[in-house]
Amino acid sequence: MAILEYLFSYWWLAFPLAGLIAAGSRGLAKSREREHQRQVELYKLQHPGAPEDGTAPPLAPAGSHREITADDVAKVMDAHDGVNRRWLDYELDVGKLIDFPMMTDVRESLTVAFLRAKRDADALRPVAAEDMTSKSRWDDYRNAVNAFAVAFDVAEKEARRIKDTGFSEPERQRLNTARKLVNLAENEAASPAERQTAYRRARVELEGLIVLPDVTLASLEQKMAKMIERSQQPRP
Repeated sequence: MAILEYLFSYWWLAFPLAGLIAAGSRGLAKSREREHQRQVELYKLQHPGAPEDGTAPPLAPAGSHREITADDVAKVMDAHDGVNRRWLDYELDVGKLIDFPMMTDVRESLTVAFLRAKRDADALRPVAAEDMTSKSRWDDYRNAVNAFAVAFDVAEKEARRIKDTGFSEPERQRLNTARKLVNLAENEAASPAERQTAYRRARVELEGLIVLPDVTLASLEQKMAKMIERSQQPRP
């Protein structure tokens, strides 16, 4: 009862404490935003042709009065596909995600930035190039694809720079063990039983360290299934 009476007596302290917590959260968000802007500025210094708004150079000339052709839209769609393929290189490769874990870490502001940019570009993408005839829509889509490309470049460079340095030494050892197990699981010279055991052990080692997207796990399982199927086929 004495403790409750004490807390009720100082109820007013909840307001300044709440303010401090909110200020701390805003400070963390601003810090992450500054880091993102720093990375974008660095990219712009390394790529002098990039516009001041942080987007990549135009993928095609943007005449202010000419009509947009299907070829114009197709070029932007091809560039969009190119960045998506680079992203899929990570999503479909467990080993690559283990080597560069930041690429799936949504706690990292740069990772969140390129995922948001991808979402924006995907939302503006037409079903077919011929469907987009408005120049304003083409400009929006082209800028979104350029922003996606820049955001991905920045995140990828940072992921390759820091690698696994954000993990403790025991965690890095687990990542290294998981990498070796994935290599064994994908090794066609190993027996089906060895590959399946290695895959299960790799999942255990990665638990709590890296969240593997469903598409990544499905890709690895499909790859293993094909190798097992080939190994069980009678030799000519």
